[in-house]
Amino acid sequence: MENKKSVSIIKIGGNIIDNATELASFLADFAALEGNTILVHGGGKSATKLAQSMGLVPQMIEGRRITDTPMLEVVVGVYAGKINKEVVAQLQANGTNAMGLSGADGNLILSDKRNHPTIDYGFVGDVKKVNTTLLASLLETGITPVFCAITHDGKGQLLNTNADTIASELAIALSGQFDVTLTYCFEKPGVLFDAEDDTSVIEQINPDLYAKLKAEQAIHSGMIPKLDNCFNSLSKGVKQIRIGHHRMLQNKTATYTTITL
Repeated sequence: MENKKSVSIIKIGGNIIDNATELASFLADFAALEGNTILVHGGGKSATKLAQSMGLVPQMIEGRRITDTPMLEVVVGVYAGKINKEVVAQLQANGTNAMGLSGADGNLILSDKRNHPTIDYGFVGDVKKVNTTLLASLLETGITPVFCAITHDGKGQLLNTNADTIASELAIALSGQFDVTLTYCFEKPGVLFDAEDDTSVIEQINPDLYAKLKAEQAIHSGMIPKLDNCFNSLSKGVKQIRIGHHRMLQNKTATYTTITL
């Protein structure tokens, strides 16, 4: 049986994107990775800041953004425009042949508009299908796809889609063809027992510990959808999932959190 090629999918958090020095450091580390790579980014804090400057009031429920028409215009402009193209330009400067993409480009990520029984999330998408044929061909030609947190419904509507979820769904979709490692990079060294203490990294989280930490509210808000995506990915064929600071990409002794079943 032929060995699968590997692919590393890295999702970068907003606090790194908002810090020019951290972003430059991360992108240098990312560009130095060997083999097939995919980058997924959000940019929620930048979108929130711009929205507030326009007099809009951002709304979040359980770590997920409510996206009405004015907010959709903001997130498309920030995620698919400014942030995506700046990241691609910096990767090109680091010698990585990156291509900035939304889910609409090449019909790469098709989503359904979220239909929740009690909450109107607005123009928020839940991933329905990933175009693995095109994505694999991009990787095979040496392209590094850089996905923003925008997908589409196939009927002309753009949808705001959680970047952690996009990374997870890409990982699941590619796991049939590749050995996939999924890494969530943010400003902390891992998932923490105490959010104020960077030395309190939880080095391994399984479903039982996750349930306990949620019940104790040691894990809450935006970390919940992130970890939900992690466990879902592992159950559907993703080989390895890590959460931590981007220094772990090049520093083999860095501490981080591994998610296991």
